[in-house]
Amino acid sequence: MPTHIDAKKGDIAETILLPGDPCRAERIAKAFFEKPVCYNRVRGELGFTGHYKGLRVSVQSTGMGMPSAAIYIEELIRDFGVNQLIRVGSAGGMQKNINVGDIVLAQGASTDSSMNKIIFNNIDFAPLADFKLLKTAYERAQAHNVNVHVGNVFSTDAFYAWREELREPLFKHGVLAADMEAAVLYTIAARHNKQALTILTVSDQILTGEATSPAEREETFHEMVEIALETALENQ
Repeated sequence: MPTHIDAKKGDIAETILLPGDPCRAERIAKAFFEKPVCYNRVRGELGFTGHYKGLRVSVQSTGMGMPSAAIYIEELIRDFGVNQLIRVGSAGGMQKNINVGDIVLAQGASTDSSMNKIIFNNIDFAPLADFKLLKTAYERAQAHNVNVHVGNVFSTDAFYAWREELREPLFKHGVLAADMEAAVLYTIAARHNKQALTILTVSDQILTGEATSPAEREETFHEMVEIALETALENQ
């Protein structure tokens, strides 16, 4: 039985968006869903189900970081039959050509977390996005005429404890951005043979220190959510 999602079978759609912030989950539901219904408030992590252009879809906040996200992802797949999971979140840009407001599609996700090392007995498993979702999202981003980048991201366990010794090798090897959840989403989806994608809006630039205001973040995130929903709609 799920212990973190207080919903009944059938309350949650097979397609779901996964922001970290519960307030953002509520804003997505109100802005994009027809007749959204709240199915979860446990621990303040809000979940809603509604329809987008005829597609039944849900949104569930997961909190910050891989341990928190893993709980919700596992329960959504195992207990509620979710088949398609698209994370919509923020990221710190890590290359000179990546600007605040750009969109990053995480093709793969490196990590400093020990979660995958424990699962795979220290083998360096490479968590990857679903190719069909990735391809569609790239095409939809181009149609929206936004600056979009596709490649590797770095899912870190520590938001403030940035390890300076990692900067040079990550930058040198072309890692596009830093987030906190993509790696575990892809790993759990792979285990259950489900579709998963992470779409990120660059909210700050690690190299320059540039950052968006809360109002600017909401404006740019709106476009990211549209791309995510259009991607889900085209892959039914």
